[in-house]
Amino acid sequence: MLHYIFVLIAAFLVDLVPFIGPPAWTVMVFFQMKYGLNIWMVLVVGVLGSTFGRYVLSRYIPLLSAKVITEKKNADIQFIGRKLANSGWEVQMFVVLYTLMPLPSTPLFTAAGMAKIKPMHIIPAFIVGKFTSDMLMVLSGSYMVKNASAIAKGLVSWETISGTALGIILVCVFLFIDWHALLQRRKFRLRFNIWR
Repeated sequence: MLHYIFVLIAAFLVDLVPFIGPPAWTVMVFFQMKYGLNIWMVLVVGVLGSTFGRYVLSRYIPLLSAKVITEKKNADIQFIGRKLANSGWEVQMFVVLYTLMPLPSTPLFTAAGMAKIKPMHIIPAFIVGKFTSDMLMVLSGSYMVKNASAIAKGLVSWETISGTALGIILVCVFLFIDWHALLQRRKFRLRFNIWR
């Protein structure tokens, strides 16, 4: 039972950080393979820890962004957050599809937190997508462990580099677009002077 608590804590910690780090499924695979844990229990406990980590991230990131981003840009980000919060099922579908792809969910929760989107607007969809994608990764964990040297070489592949780059681009797009101008006046403008 103690090992499952470690899975929960580790998944929570890796998904708590506001920058792109190791995915939570790697922690799940590690504990499952190292201690021979029940794969389904690892998956349930790991997704719970990951979800709680992302929830806490989305709650504290507005405080962090208030210290490093200008008031005007914070107001702009919160404006887009209000627009997204009213979109209903479209936002839910986007979150499910996003979490099904091999992209880090850090940019998603960083942007949602900065925009002050209520976590409950995206967490149910996150759980569905996260459980599905992590299930695929955890179930293939034994293959990964057996082929560890080949996988280690693949850590610096075009897929991981492009996935990280896409995540950084998504955060930059979210931060540097003037959302008021785009959504209210239909004018596309970039603002790079957003830091305090």
